[in-house]
Amino acid sequence: MEPQLRVTWVGHSTVLIELDGVRLLTDPMLRPRVSFLMRVAGRADLAALGELDAVLISHLHYDHLDIGSLGRLGRKVPVVIPTGAARLLRGRGFSRILELDEGAETSVGPLTIRATPAEHEGSRGPLLARAAAVGYLISGSARLYFAGDTDLFDDMRALAPNLDVALLPVAGWGPRLPPGHLDPRRAAEALQLLQPRVAVPIHWGTYRRIGVRGDAEALQAPADDFARFARELAPATDVRIVPVGGTLELSTPSRETVTS
Repeated sequence: MEPQLRVTWVGHSTVLIELDGVRLLTDPMLRPRVSFLMRVAGRADLAALGELDAVLISHLHYDHLDIGSLGRLGRKVPVVIPTGAARLLRGRGFSRILELDEGAETSVGPLTIRATPAEHEGSRGPLLARAAAVGYLISGSARLYFAGDTDLFDDMRALAPNLDVALLPVAGWGPRLPPGHLDPRRAAEALQLLQPRVAVPIHWGTYRRIGVRGDAEALQAPADDFARFARELAPATDVRIVPVGGTLELSTPSRETVTS
């Protein structure tokens, strides 16, 4: 049987989601260098992304909305973005933009995509575009939650009943995380609220601020710590650590594989 769901972690918060014949890409960060961040994992394989049905942008920070990376996908790719941000993209030549308020929904093929709350200040800057940060709940034959960037919030408990996969950030690109983010322990606490069948840690091990240590052990540590905390706090959730460029395939609740 062909898997109903394929999740490819391109790196950072960039995930290719293939579900029910639809291809979605989240928060594309595809360049070797973005401002003061250097990609320390393998290069992003643009050819492997194929033809996309939509791109989902969670918020406007430069490591989630990178105009250079988005441009590599073409100016006609459909982009779903928080309300207030469309003007920024139209000024750069993007023509197919849909703004979503928190709680609003849209359809992409047979899938329903709902913008969910996020506990994160997500504007571009004090004098630039402003828009609330969101996550996305993707519903079809399976249900996935892409958190974007967020801290814990109480409404997580009722966010996505019967959740199959949670894509949760567990780190950042520097030695410390400011408020509004999940570290490995808090991401495991989020599992207690979300209760997904499978969790995949993202937002780790891909980019580093220039000059910050980036050896293999340091890069891997947030994912390993998350898995360890999850075993303690949410043992019913199956944590799958997917390598950068790796793919998780799920067909039934009892059968899944990881490839790289």
